[in-house]
Amino acid sequence: MRFHLALTLQALWAGVCQSAMQHYPAAWGHYDVCKSQVYSDEGLTWDYMACQPEAADMTQYLKVTLDPPNITCGDPPETYCALENPYMCNNECDATTDELAHPPELMFDTEGRNPTTFWQSTSWKKYPKALLVNITLSWNKTIELTDDIVLTFESGRPEQMVLEKSLDYGRSWQPYQFYATDCLDAFTMEPKTVQDLTQHTLLDIICTEDYSRGYVWKNDKTVRFEIKDRFALFAGPRLHNMASLYGQLDTTKNLRDFFTITDLRIRLLRPATGATMVDENNLSRYFYAISDIKVQGRCKCNLHANSCVYDKEKLSCECEHNTTGPDCGRCKKSYQGRAWSAGSYLPIPKGTANTCIPSNIGPVIRQNVSSLGVANRKEVAPQVALSTAPSVHVANSKRARVCDNELLRCQNGGVCVNNVRCSCTSDYSGLLCENHRCESELGGCGGPDSGQAPLTRPSLPGLLLLLLLGPALLRDASCWPALL
Repeated sequence: MRFHLALTLQALWAGVCQSAMQHYPAAWGHYDVCKSQVYSDEGLTWDYMACQPEAADMTQYLKVTLDPPNITCGDPPETYCALENPYMCNNECDATTDELAHPPELMFDTEGRNPTTFWQSTSWKKYPKALLVNITLSWNKTIELTDDIVLTFESGRPEQMVLEKSLDYGRSWQPYQFYATDCLDAFTMEPKTVQDLTQHTLLDIICTEDYSRGYVWKNDKTVRFEIKDRFALFAGPRLHNMASLYGQLDTTKNLRDFFTITDLRIRLLRPATGATMVDENNLSRYFYAISDIKVQGRCKCNLHANSCVYDKEKLSCECEHNTTGPDCGRCKKSYQGRAWSAGSYLPIPKGTANTCIPSNIGPVIRQNVSSLGVANRKEVAPQVALSTAPSVHVANSKRARVCDNELLRCQNGGVCVNNVRCSCTSDYSGLLCENHRCESELGGCGGPDSGQAPLTRPSLPGLLLLLLLGPALLRDASCWPALL
């Protein structure tokens, strides 16, 4: 009897755990699938959704250009002194000897080699004329940045530097960030850090003094452009609320363009000197040397592809949704039944495909997979909060708006106002009313003034389970809330 009771309780426990886990669905998707087959009343059909490639190390696919072209050391050979010790002059650069050469490609080779490999410039032998170097990284493809840009200097970090971006393949440039030991003196800008930015000033161009210390800080070799800290202004300090960030990227073109590039340019304006005065008697102490550059991102495919190929030294998206082009930026010839539109991150978690439809028919709501493929389908949204809905796809619609009462995109009782914002109830906040307002309050959602319901005492059946399954409870504490 006791054995059968134990089996029954174990089965009940497994059911409780399963229901508890299913009660907390993922808040957003990874957008890594473009389509899947589903069964419906009309047979087997395609379910289309927004998709994008995985993030990768984009330095594998770039072309690097230096200006002036002869700025790399070694031709003619040259001996360098250490910045922190002007009498230690045993570093030689010789372009004709592999072991002593420092070409640009060493900025992108495998890290962790011993001795460290790095690119190095000529010394500041033409002082007081400025030692200026432009390092241009080109992809010949639009790239979306997903992580911090990190430069690692083998020499001291430059005292003045500018990071610039291009969105038109190098025809025009805009500054991303200024770096200096003294921002007011170098660029007539007040020094700031990324922590000074807010959601409203995220696009501001700042000058920072955090990454320009001289040889005294020899162990500080990196210079960063902080992408994730900017993401965190919408997604939270640990990027736990990506739904909010995706919503902002989907509806704010300037924000999306801010993190999109075709080229990067590093403008080195003044090397590390380690002192207030330059030692004109030993100019071989002053130069630039970079051992590593990290650029993490993905091909921009307008949410119409989940892979990007590198062929014949060129990146291009493997387009889905009847789109074509390097960025999936237009409809295929026979699929121009309506104007092309980028995919949409909304509604979360699977987005909207905004697929191209055949030219000879009007918009079709559902198409059987056996025919030549209208790439859209429409479903009526169940009347539940968006964060718990399985998925809501409306691929026939034009570019998704912030909210739409017909599609119930405002969550937790929020009301869509003029298709541009959600008016949330008093307990919720966020772009789509997806956040408990108490999350930003002192004490969090567990506090006495948080607005969350207080914990209740466990029910009698729950207590019985606790007594009979004590060891199992200790092993699987994640299921406790389901008993309360």
